[in-house]
Amino acid sequence: MSTGTRPGRLDASDGNTVNKPHLQPHLPLRNPDLYRYPPAPPKQPRGTNPPAALPPCPFCPSPMATPAAAPAPPNPNPVPDDPPPPPPQQEEEAPEQEQETSSPPPLAPTTSIERTPSGGEETESDDSSSVSSAASSAPAPAAAGGAAGRPFPAAKDLLHISFNQDYGCFAAGTKSGFRIYNCDPFREIFRRDLAAEGDGSGGGGIGVVEMLFRCNILALVGGGDNPHYPPNKVMIWDDHQSRCIGELSFRSPVRGVRLRRDRIIVVLENKIFVYNFADLKLVHQIETAPNPKGLCAVSQQPGSIVLVCPGAQKGQVRVEHYGARKTKFINAHTSRVACFALSQDGRLIATASTKGTLVRIYNAVEGNLLQEVRRGADRAEIYSLAFSNNLQYLAVSSDKGTIHVFNLKINVGSTANDKPMPAPESEIPHISPPLSFIKGVLPKYFHSEWSVAQFRLHEGEQYIVAFGHEKNTVAVVGMDGSFYRCQFDPVNGGEMLQLECYNFLKPSDQQ
Repeated sequence: MSTGTRPGRLDASDGNTVNKPHLQPHLPLRNPDLYRYPPAPPKQPRGTNPPAALPPCPFCPSPMATPAAAPAPPNPNPVPDDPPPPPPQQEEEAPEQEQETSSPPPLAPTTSIERTPSGGEETESDDSSSVSSAASSAPAPAAAGGAAGRPFPAAKDLLHISFNQDYGCFAAGTKSGFRIYNCDPFREIFRRDLAAEGDGSGGGGIGVVEMLFRCNILALVGGGDNPHYPPNKVMIWDDHQSRCIGELSFRSPVRGVRLRRDRIIVVLENKIFVYNFADLKLVHQIETAPNPKGLCAVSQQPGSIVLVCPGAQKGQVRVEHYGARKTKFINAHTSRVACFALSQDGRLIATASTKGTLVRIYNAVEGNLLQEVRRGADRAEIYSLAFSNNLQYLAVSSDKGTIHVFNLKINVGSTANDKPMPAPESEIPHISPPLSFIKGVLPKYFHSEWSVAQFRLHEGEQYIVAFGHEKNTVAVVGMDGSFYRCQFDPVNGGEMLQLECYNFLKPSDQQ
């Protein structure tokens, strides 16, 4: 343990320490004035231009009651994964069953723990080279790197990409620091070259960058071959002061970080820790299945905190409703969960398994299956899922290189009594009356719900997706340094129209 670090509580289950924040004594996070972000002049290194800072974001953290920890119940009827025969394949129906138990914790009201199995799953087989700020100008469009052109050169310097909470910006972690970009219009807001501005503590590699909307507070985790910070620490960065104002330390590498205005969520390999943003006090600790990708999602609606993470069982997702003090377990798939997304209001969850052919949408409150859509017929690794703001569409990206947009047929005004939506008759193949007796035994593959719009990119590249602020637009960011903005036709569907294409990592920035 480094000098000046206060020892935390040792957890014997995996050896992690839950440390109190290591704060500079003259900048405590307990001070609520910190969250009003006074425009303090940033500390600039010698021989560089003054860096541009994010605009202030005035808000105050709101209190939240401490939830009661709830162990995940074992799966009484595990369904083994079937071998993947070629399509068409027979899918099993998803029976709706619930089992509710209650366990009173010693210091909190009773936590309701419910388990909702979704039944069997079909055998899926599928589908700027300057160190100073560049906010005044956007990079030139990359004509040759568009969807119809050749791929961008490999972005060897890029370690991480992620959208902010409202999808208006995205962050990139590199081997030399991090950068923040605006999506519409596309432009680089600022960059920090930590290797050049370093204090001698190491390289500049940043493996995780988590924004807090558009304010000056970010969460950073070191990464790459030469990390700027230890990979087992979460650093709270204040860009107005161009330095870290606090940290959280653990005994294993940090896999992911999620931020709310009142919470910090830190994801480790087998645990998730939830902290108060006002004082960095630990309020909840969750045991999960092995989670090397750092999967976690949290709602952003004020006054309603919903957190989704992998459950303790294979194919299970765990939903924490902190306002209602309720924990929900959803057996979403028979194979491991590869990706999931939570709507901004915390009402809908989209999940995909490691097979990558089907995406399922669940009611986050009751845990029942609302809709199932098909990405394709071949196995694929799902990289990203995203709901539109109006909850009418779902975007999906995978290693197949195609962005899919699905139409959601869900009544978002209902929560407690949502039922699965039947497929429209137009999506069911026509069967003549003499053969109508076999309609009930046809595999679901023949009347699956397919995407209404597609945008084809380069197979094998990792892309993340989000819906833009303009109507029917989708933003795509790739680990190859590409940014796309495209538009889909909700009536006619088909191929999306490419509106913009940029290489946000210029060739001079790549090694």
